[in-house]
Amino acid sequence: MNKLWILLLLISPTQTLFGQTQNRLTLEQAKMIALSNHPQILAAQDDAAVTQQLVIASRAPYFPVVEGDVTGSQSNSSQARIGAGALSASRLFNRFGQGFIFSQLVTDSGRTKNLVAGSRFQAEASAQTAQATRYDVLLELNRVYFGALHAQGVVRVANETVAARQLLLDQVTTLANNNLKSQLDVSFAEVSLSEAKLLLLRAEDDVQSSRADLTRVLGMDQPANYQLVEEPLPSGPPDTPDSLVVEAMNNRPEVASLRLQSNAAARYAEAEKDLTRPSVSLVGAVGFLPYINSTSVPNEYEGVAMNLAIPVFNGHLFSARREAARYRSDAADKRLRDAQLRITRDVRVAWASARNAFQRIDVTAQFLRQASLALDLAQGRYNLGLASIVELTQAQLNATQAEIENLSAKYDYQSQNAALQYSTGSLR
Repeated sequence: MNKLWILLLLISPTQTLFGQTQNRLTLEQAKMIALSNHPQILAAQDDAAVTQQLVIASRAPYFPVVEGDVTGSQSNSSQARIGAGALSASRLFNRFGQGFIFSQLVTDSGRTKNLVAGSRFQAEASAQTAQATRYDVLLELNRVYFGALHAQGVVRVANETVAARQLLLDQVTTLANNNLKSQLDVSFAEVSLSEAKLLLLRAEDDVQSSRADLTRVLGMDQPANYQLVEEPLPSGPPDTPDSLVVEAMNNRPEVASLRLQSNAAARYAEAEKDLTRPSVSLVGAVGFLPYINSTSVPNEYEGVAMNLAIPVFNGHLFSARREAARYRSDAADKRLRDAQLRITRDVRVAWASARNAFQRIDVTAQFLRQASLALDLAQGRYNLGLASIVELTQAQLNATQAEIENLSAKYDYQSQNAALQYSTGSLR
């Protein structure tokens, strides 16, 4: 949270909207806040930290295990013997002793080595998954940010439309009062003004929704009122998506994560094969018996042993584990292949959408110029009595629609460009 407050201090206050104090917020500032505060990113980082600890756990057999013991026992008679149960020394006697037992794996024919390698691959895969989560949040942030800019732009257009149509209604009402226009013209002007007010109400509602979305994607508990800063329009996408597909295969964290998981599954399969091989371990014990009263038993003891364990038969347990690990490894390879095909498709679709959105900018700009010219001509013809109020209100409607379409094309391309960057793994 300290980082968040520092970032908030960097945001400078600006004008007000709907009577509320606002702070300027750039896209880069929003990214910094989201990356340091979003719970999904923080949870993914914790998950990655867990897998790092699992690497340490998988290395534990490389180190000796030392255990301290304090043991006391009492028998009913010095001549008593254990008569049933596991094979062991059957003699019972009173004793109290203290000591240490240690064990050290010498070799398990490479099983631990493969387990450590697999856990490292899993840790790296988890780090890539955290990066993928970071990209998911950034993509959502771009979508919400440009959606909020679009909503603010529509509010501006709606306010201008209400003002223009209110002016027209006032003019037509004055002319009608002087018997220069009919009440039908006044009715059409009132309907046109009501449509503009409805547009403004819907736009203001969209602004409030976009603020809620922005608050959520920033990972903040309380809603904040921001004046979002316009971002420069990026250049158009390349002519073909082929280079983008190659870039995605190299950069997408999902591909890297699945590739690492496949490697981890392969090493685990090797480790399961090693179960059927011998393992060698060293064990030892050292301690003393302070209260023993026997001339035949010394007060101190120490011993060491080397043990060779050779698996012979265990009900096909090891073979079943080996086959299960092999199937998991094959499944991981297939999931990687499926992800590569899916991402290739996503890149091509994102490229087509971004290209279409980029082309719409010029088309809607031309639409806006033509609609504005048509509105000027209709206004002039109406003032001269050469056109009806229907022609003028239709021209106003077309101009408003053209301006909204032009806004939508601009911000839609910025969102689609962010989606294209996300699909290639280059979203920052």
